[in-house]
Amino acid sequence: MASSLASKPFLGAPTTDGLSGLCSSSDLRTLSSSSVQFVIRPRNPKKLQVQAAGNTTGNHFRVTTFGESHGGGVGCVIDGCPPRMPLSVEDLQGDLDRRRPGQSRITTPRKETDTCRILSGVHEGVTTGTPILVLVPNTDQRGRDYDEMSVAYRPSHADRTYDQKYGIRSVQGGGRSSARETIGRVAAGALAKKILKAFSGTEILAYVSQVHKVVLPEELVDHHTLTLDQIESNIVRCPDPEYAEKMIAAIDAVRVKGQSIGGVVTCIVRNCPPGLGSPVFDKLEAEFAKAVMSLPATKGFEFGSGFAGTFLTGSEHNDEFYLDDQGKIRTRTNRSGGTQGGLSNGEIINMRIAFKPTATIGKKQNTVTRDKKEIELIARGRHDPCVVPRAVPMVEAVIALALVDQLMADFAQCHMFPINPDLQDPVPQPLVDAAEAATLHI
Repeated sequence: MASSLASKPFLGAPTTDGLSGLCSSSDLRTLSSSSVQFVIRPRNPKKLQVQAAGNTTGNHFRVTTFGESHGGGVGCVIDGCPPRMPLSVEDLQGDLDRRRPGQSRITTPRKETDTCRILSGVHEGVTTGTPILVLVPNTDQRGRDYDEMSVAYRPSHADRTYDQKYGIRSVQGGGRSSARETIGRVAAGALAKKILKAFSGTEILAYVSQVHKVVLPEELVDHHTLTLDQIESNIVRCPDPEYAEKMIAAIDAVRVKGQSIGGVVTCIVRNCPPGLGSPVFDKLEAEFAKAVMSLPATKGFEFGSGFAGTFLTGSEHNDEFYLDDQGKIRTRTNRSGGTQGGLSNGEIINMRIAFKPTATIGKKQNTVTRDKKEIELIARGRHDPCVVPRAVPMVEAVIALALVDQLMADFAQCHMFPINPDLQDPVPQPLVDAAEAATLHI
């Protein structure tokens, strides 16, 4: 920029003598009588830092997933796991088995064992506090099933938006948009559930509460006594046997026609420590919403009373407080869903997540190619006629990841110094020691 040196210095600026180390006296005379060009360069230029987008979640318990549907494998890197915690592949494999394809006639027929390997962060069966890498190789790839999709956009898939964003994409199986990416989340979520169970007895259970037009009445499930065995007693993962049969029949009816349907997964959290979450931007239910809505095929989220609460008055909706037999403050109802002001209140947390019908169907559909030609397409590949039964462990996993991250944040901020015993409960001590933790195969 062009400028003339002012005859008077700026407030607090050095006198012209301060320029003697930069130029000669003759230069100073020239500067005082002519216009000069100044090029200002910071002494220590800052480097532009760009955070990798979309593949990592969590601040204290950080999880990065990697891999594509028809690549060499998928998995995750877990950073921030507490050290000295017993961990084996069996701790993770149970939930991976619940998520894997080919479980029954109402899931995708793709045959994958989804057997995991822990490649770092564990020594002699105990976590070391360093990053844990979990790998699940892909063994039943059929990339040729997606040859047609390399030129045509599948309706309601991510093919077109990936092209728009990246200008290149992995067409085989949808790449990172495939539900196979969730293997890394489920593996990490199994570890998160183990931490929560060992620390505070916290349990996370999800189940199918709706398939298409078959809706499980809320009063048929007691969230205080619900067990994993009840959920896993049938292939659709509905804890009520009668409604489970209706849901299975609904899936069978569309499966044989090459169609698909959606549904709803209900998730609850029991024995959640109070005070998790933060006001304003990091409210606990907001963290849950982001977690579950990042799953493939999700289209809706309800917390507590959800949209039904809009039909109530304030006096009907409010959860009144009372003292229980142990002198603890409780709420008589739980329309808030286990939080107030974005913080957990110790009551059962409950939420519902809507999943759309699977986008890949065996019927002819109209679409457009990458070179902008309108064509008809019959999508190939192996896909679930209804995603909700396999979505159950996925929902549990991402809720566990969000919850353990908030638990660590709360522990770091609010429990470094003595608590206020008049208002706060003591920090819970781990319910099990290291030896007992080894038996907690979630």
